Amino acid sequence: MQWVFSYRVFGLILIRVLQRLQKIIAAAGVTSRRKAEELILQGRVTVNGRVVRELGAQADAQHDHIKVDGKLLRPEPLEYYALNKPRGVLSSVSDPENRAVVTAFIKTSARLYPVGRLDYHSEGLILLTNDGQLARRVTQPGQVRKVYEIKVKGCADSKKLEKLTRGMIIDGERLQALDAKILKVGENCWYKVVLVQGKNQQLRRMFDQLGHAVLRLRRVAIGPVELGKLPVGAYRKLTSTEIRELRGDRKK
Repeated sequence: MQWVFSYRVFGLILIRVLQRLQKIIAAAGVTSRRKAEELILQGRVTVNGRVVRELGAQADAQHDHIKVDGKLLRPEPLEYYALNKPRGVLSSVSDPENRAVVTAFIKTSARLYPVGRLDYHSEGLILLTNDGQLARRVTQPGQVRKVYEIKVKGCADSKKLEKLTRGMIIDGERLQALDAKILKVGENCWYKVVLVQGKNQQLRRMFDQLGHAVLRLRRVAIGPVELGKLPVGAYRKLTSTEIRELRGDRKK
């Protein structure tokens, strides 16, 4: 279990993020998590000069001195990217069927992970990072707004749109949009929908319930990060302001 606490050092507040030791070792690229557990049990891992043999032991990768066989682990620098995911790409780091995955689009040696998911047939904004703390906050329900543009079969009238924001029970789950409005009227209409829940296939399930199958779905914003004119398949680094706001940090 990961948790956060803080204390004061020379008048500054130091935030410590604790993770299981074997996870830190694996994330540093030393070995697999299972092998890291063996190294811990063999007494080959130290934290701040103390040998650790307990698999439940935790440490802070950014602030503790962690050594494996006497070699100091150096956490890789944190990196943050926004990618315009094409349709037909998995929000994953690998795929047993060798389908395209989002991490393959980013040119970096860092071990990146997608923040949340955007399903195989959907497109648009997805974040990738190796900052687990930021990823947890962005994917936690109720913390960060996600904005979508959706084209559906036919057109849902205002009464149906109200059902999205009032909430719907589907397969025993209560699904609810924060806001929903029409963008473009035609034979098949476009809508803008804002979510803070992030349930699996949420928008497709909700529009199916209304009788309007989703024909196209793209995410255009995650909190302060907007897709803008980023081309399909292209990516950019997040700005320091975007990172700070995604973390929920107050402006200093």
